[in-house]
Amino acid sequence: MADLQEVLKQLKGEKKRAQKELRRLEKAVSAFGKLIGKRTAKARRKLSASARKKIAAAQRARWAKLKAK
Repeated sequence: MADLQEVLKQLKGEKKRAQKELRRLEKAVSAFGKLIGKRTAKARRKLSASARKKIAAAQRARWAKLKAK
């Protein structure tokens, strides 16, 4: 019976160690994610309202041309 208790004690210790390691890994992944996010996140260029209207009108013209065929 003492052997089983010792095994249980070792398993609990291993569980604590694994949980500590998992927390450390989660912090590392989070830190890398923040670094990568900052480097690869490109600022999107904003279109003016008039540019959006021109693009939309051109697309509507293409759709109308396709429907007419």
